[in-house]
Amino acid sequence: MARVRKQNIFNTALAAIKFGLFWILVFCQLPIIILLPRGRASVWYMRVFMWFLLKTAGIRVRVRGHLVGHRPLLVITNHISIFEIATFPVAFGGSFVAKKELESWPVVGWVAKKFGVIFVDRRPSHARDALAVVQRAVQHVSYPMFLFPEGTTTNGAYVKDFKSTLFNFVENSNVAVQPMVTVYRSKDGGPISDTDMATHYAYFDNAKQDMGPRAPRERSAFSQLFHIMVIGGFRVDITILPPPPLAGMDRKQIATTLHDMVSNKYMELKDKEIKK
Repeated sequence: MARVRKQNIFNTALAAIKFGLFWILVFCQLPIIILLPRGRASVWYMRVFMWFLLKTAGIRVRVRGHLVGHRPLLVITNHISIFEIATFPVAFGGSFVAKKELESWPVVGWVAKKFGVIFVDRRPSHARDALAVVQRAVQHVSYPMFLFPEGTTTNGAYVKDFKSTLFNFVENSNVAVQPMVTVYRSKDGGPISDTDMATHYAYFDNAKQDMGPRAPRERSAFSQLFHIMVIGGFRVDITILPPPPLAGMDRKQIATTLHDMVSNKYMELKDKEIKK
């Protein structure tokens, strides 16, 4: 198992410099983001914006497989932390379907909206309207849209059941759904233990976990970013799976089929050492 880089005064000071540099880069780019019209151009620019985040945080990305060319395309995957929000645009382009709460985050919500993120109110009483919003949006974009069907981040020890209501609009539609698996590793490809994942790398709420280790300290999103800078970053391995045949399935069958594909592959890969 990979060893977490020791936290000391030098690493903390270096992380503080990187954290400050990141925010300087963010605010330097705001005029560009303001001037860009919402749509394809701003979604493309998200790759540039997120590239700076990955570089300052010390995060590397490795991809196996390819997304299909069919559009509209909904890509679903497991969700471990805030860093998927940066890695996917850099690796593939495209944007996200995200929970409504993120829209109210200072700066983050406004930037995300500019970058084509679709915010969905997941309260049961708003489910029909929310799904209608997603259905309309995915039909009119030429880039992939990413969805986290677990509905929350996890501690990285497992993949939560997928929320079937998120697949209502997929039934009897022309939307292609492609699963992929996201695994965190040390920079040299070594596996990260469940305990280290929960303690250092994953960003989650203890109360929402079904199994596995709890976080000894729950951090805010920005505190988590700073902590990753302190420990020197990590590698995100993305394995793209082929789209399964979903024709004739209802939303519950779709959710179960996709969950089993992602969960089985994730459990197969997460404890393996993959250097390349």
